[in-house]
Amino acid sequence: MQIMIYINKFKFLFCFPIVAFFLVSCNSDGPEIEQPEKIYYDQAQRRMASKNFFGAIESLEAIETMYPFGKYAEQAQVELIYANFMNADNEASHSAAEKFIRLYPRHPNIDYAYFMKGLSSYTRDESLMVRLTDTDLSNRDISGAKQSFAELTEFLTRFPDSQYASYAKQRNVYLRNMIARNELAAADYYQSIDAHVAAVRRAKYVIENIPNSTENFRALKILEKSYKALGYEDLREDIIKIIKLNYSDKDFVESANSEWSWNFLRDSKPNTDVN
Repeated sequence: MQIMIYINKFKFLFCFPIVAFFLVSCNSDGPEIEQPEKIYYDQAQRRMASKNFFGAIESLEAIETMYPFGKYAEQAQVELIYANFMNADNEASHSAAEKFIRLYPRHPNIDYAYFMKGLSSYTRDESLMVRLTDTDLSNRDISGAKQSFAELTEFLTRFPDSQYASYAKQRNVYLRNMIARNELAAADYYQSIDAHVAAVRRAKYVIENIPNSTENFRALKILEKSYKALGYEDLREDIIKIIKLNYSDKDFVESANSEWSWNFLRDSKPNTDVN
């Protein structure tokens, strides 16, 4: 009895591949069946359209894991940058951008990857609470802002004609002014404790290394005050001449901190054409 059971099992195992091959062969000339990879990709698109970015990340990561060399693999990688950013996971977005740049340096969306790499480095001002309360972030640690400025500058150097270039320029103006304010916040502190040499160093750094910022006038006023405290009258007179030559009370208006808007990104996605 046991011998017959083993024989029957053997017959089934032997016949099953033949039947499967026959079924596949019969269908080879029929309509092309939609691949599971595309199902995941279409699912990710629907989820992003409904603002379900967490779910979209799951779908895109499934493509990355199960179909690393598939038709949608590269596109899934670039869209992970966007989905992670919109899901408020800036570190994951930055990592995804770096990975995409490393793996696909000649991809049509490579400019987007460089742009998002710079954008995701510093996003503290994206918080609704920050915007509503008009919080001055220049008094906090802005090392991320400096990294973001450097990465966006690299993007603009590489892709000056990119469709994202205008946004990068606006962002860098905002970051440049924030960095300058941070330096001068330190200068104000040094003046408050009569450390005028240190205050002069900070103010000169802004004028010499962050040109065209909105803080140049303020930096000059700090220099004027500290030079007076240090007894450097000749240097103070030179600063006064520069102020009179370049600024007047009526046309000097200190710029607001909230010139940058994140709204553009809500409708900005990488190109989704997949050949």
